[in-house]
Amino acid sequence: MSAYLRPRAGDPAEVGTPTAVDVTVDGQPVVAQAGQTVAAVLLANGRDTWRTTRVHDRPRGIFCGIGACQDCLVTVNGLPDVRACQRTITPNDTITTQPGAVLPTTSSTAGSEDAGADVVQDAGAARDAGPVAGRGRRVAEVVVVGGGPAGVAAALAAGDAGAQVLVVDSGRAVGGQYNRQLPEEFAARRPDRLQHEWKAFAEQRDRLSSHPRITYLPDTSVWAIEGLRVWAQTGPADASGRQPFAIDARSVVLAAGAYDRVLPFPGWDLPGVYTAGAAQALAKGQRIAVGRRVLVAGTGPFLLPVAESLVGVGAHVVALLEANSLTTVRKGWSSDPLVAPSKLREAVGYGALLARHRIPLRHGWTVIAAHGSDHVEAATIARLDSDWRPIRGSERRVDVDAICVGFGFTANLELAVSAGCTIATGPDGGPAVAVDANQQTSTPGVFAAGELTGIGGAALSTAEGTLAGTTAAHHALTTAADHARTAAGDQTLTTAAHHTFPGSGVDGVAGVRRAVEGGGGLRWRWGGLIPCGTGGRVGALRTRSSAAVRK
Repeated sequence: MSAYLRPRAGDPAEVGTPTAVDVTVDGQPVVAQAGQTVAAVLLANGRDTWRTTRVHDRPRGIFCGIGACQDCLVTVNGLPDVRACQRTITPNDTITTQPGAVLPTTSSTAGSEDAGADVVQDAGAARDAGPVAGRGRRVAEVVVVGGGPAGVAAALAAGDAGAQVLVVDSGRAVGGQYNRQLPEEFAARRPDRLQHEWKAFAEQRDRLSSHPRITYLPDTSVWAIEGLRVWAQTGPADASGRQPFAIDARSVVLAAGAYDRVLPFPGWDLPGVYTAGAAQALAKGQRIAVGRRVLVAGTGPFLLPVAESLVGVGAHVVALLEANSLTTVRKGWSSDPLVAPSKLREAVGYGALLARHRIPLRHGWTVIAAHGSDHVEAATIARLDSDWRPIRGSERRVDVDAICVGFGFTANLELAVSAGCTIATGPDGGPAVAVDANQQTSTPGVFAAGELTGIGGAALSTAEGTLAGTTAAHHALTTAADHARTAAGDQTLTTAAHHTFPGSGVDGVAGVRRAVEGGGGLRWRWGGLIPCGTGGRVGALRTRSSAAVRK
């Protein structure tokens, strides 16, 4: 076990004195702090595994860090299958490790299966009988699903356009993965030190919270969309007793973001292998370092802020491996002269960070194996040829206690599929929601923005969110006759819209899209990197329902 909680002394965020919270793990009291997730409590107390798989009894702990992979399931207050990375602790929580498949208890306590079953039954009844008793039906002109850069931009644009907006966010606070904030309970005096472009984000966050036409629902998950009716439930992640309720909207903006894409390699299911996003989420959001000697590998510029976050919690990053060659990366970033200069200062800052902490950046290298008995103890890295095949004889063994990997991102498409939206191929080769020139999907009244329409980063997400929010408000505030005339225009669906935003510095969505397409994203040459015997995580980071089949 190598993960640890960063000491408060010297923390650049200047985290305040925590409030102690009484919780137990497997019957033993442990040290816990208000605002921590269950995963953070376990990691800070020397536990990096707390579940075993159903068939092969292999150890599992946290992997994706954002609730997508189902590896970190744990039993809380008698209720199994709680995602430890998503659940924030409460006083007197009873946390129990989960060996194999665990059935809920049959007691009538608040954490029992009885309460959970009631929720399922109520959900089924609600679909047939309309509004759920006790919660009622909400009505909004525009519903925005997601609180990241695209969702925040969409909400502000729709509100400014005159619509009443309801933002539904599974997080405890706006920001999403990109602008992840520390919990309020941490009382950080300098959270800006953990975030690039903090001032701009803080202004957006404050404007959203004070906007007279925007209502924000945190800790609220959307589990189905039927036409323009959104089904949601509010409460702690995976807790029993959450009651579903319906939201009837005139327009819906989907801004659900994305999750890490990971390529399998021998040993990748060992405890101590994390996605790059998990490492950053734990560092930025919980001040947890996943290891003391950490290897970061994958592709794309996201690896740089991950390394920065790891350094910020005291980890030693032994190397940063970029699978693309230096020639490929240079070619990508030189493809758009308008955007490349805007990232120059940020790139120089990352370069200085790597130099200051003596972190080698190797282009054309990646990790091909992880080694260890019950935890990562070493990694084998290798140089890649132009087709991403390991070059024989270039292999090196590196002693590490954690490996963080990320080969781009995959869009969270579940809700778009539920809404009946057409799914096409995005600019990076992955699946994406098809949208027209106004960010509207093939489902009338449903708009999409951000990573759903193609992986492109925060700048593109914000631009698309602004457009989607504006057009969603227009759709919500116009008449049915207007909609019929617009539909007769036969706008073509695409995954790379072309819009111009005055003062944006680039040619709107299209300009930002061109830059990120060439900016070192994932090259789809996986064949040489997927050997046999890759372990039990094949298919990891799929949808929540399909991930459950992993054994």
